[in-house]
Order: sequence, then C-alpha cells, then structure tokens
Amino acid sequence: MKDKIIEVSVALFEQKGFSETSIQDIVEALGVTKGTFYYYFNSKEALLMDIHSVYINSLLGQQEAILNDEAKSSAEKVTAMIEMLLVTIRQAGSSAKIFFRELSHLNEERLALILPKREAFRENIEQLLQQGIDAKEFRADLDIAIVTFGILGMGNWSYQWYRPDGRLSQHEVAHHFANMILHGISNH
Repeated sequence: MKDKIIEVSVALFEQKGFSETSIQDIVEALGVTKGTFYYYFNSKEALLMDIHSVYINSLLGQQEAILNDEAKSSAEKVTAMIEMLLVTIRQAGSSAKIFFRELSHLNEERLALILPKREAFRENIEQLLQQGIDAKEFRADLDIAIVTFGILGMGNWSYQWYRPDGRLSQHEVAHHFANMILHGISNH
C-alpha cells in the first residue's frame, strides 16, 4: 500500500502541485481512509521526503557504480554519468519532476538530510573532473564547478523536455551532451 500511496501522490503532485494536493485528494484517489495514509506517513511532507530520499539514493548508488568502474576513463565516466541522469529521469518520470520541482516544500530538518546528498552527487562529479585533469584527459585550466553545473543542468533539466518517443534515444542525447562537454575540455 505504501508504494501505491507514493505512486498516486506523485501523479497528483505532478498534475496539481504539492501545495494544491491535499491528503484528502490522495486518499480519495486511492479509495482508502486517511488512517491508511497516516499508517505509512505522518504527514504529506513526510511523503514528499520519502520521494526525495528514494530518488537521490538511487542516483548516488548509480553514480558510485560508474565512479568505481576502473575499466573506464574519466571521459567515459562523464558520458556514463550523463546517460545515467537521462535514463534515471526518464525511468523515474514524475518522481524526477517532483524531486526537482518540489524541494522547497521540505522543512529545514528534512532539507538537512537531502541537501548533503545532492551536494555529494555534485562533489562526486567535481572529483571525477579533477581526476580527468590529473590524468591529463581534460584541460588543466578547466573551471570544474562551472563544468559540473553544466553537466547537472543538461541532465537535470531534461525532465522538462525529453520524450522517450522523440527523435533521439536517451543514449543518443547523452552522447551529444557528452560530445559537447568533452570536445570543450579534452586535452587532445
């Protein structure tokens, strides 16, 4: 039932927004009582926190697998990271939209749990870029913070425009993005 509450809530949050969706809307859509909702979540914000936690923990796990792949160069890891962002955003669909769009509805205590994870994801990309500089794959004068925000912006914003049934697959889009970045930072 918890997964069903999350699924229905995500759809309602996407359609109406977090603020405009009430717990009553959620339970009516499910055909259950408020007691059922409160059995799993003590508030609508706790539900939103769960959505955020599941999404960022999934991203961090996938990112860690890419970073630990010793068979890949830094450039290959950048490409894999971009593709992972696109694939995850496509697969997560509405949850990804909620993750990016509704962060401001978490209180300070919950933000204190989510923001460090978001920062860790960003810092991991910065470390990857630094490794590429150290290995002389990337230019030494690279502004790591700006390139990192560029990667995150390209990947994270795709929830707004990317359509799986569009002209290009997520793999093709990821490679176009990676080529834009890598040809600008390649030391070759």
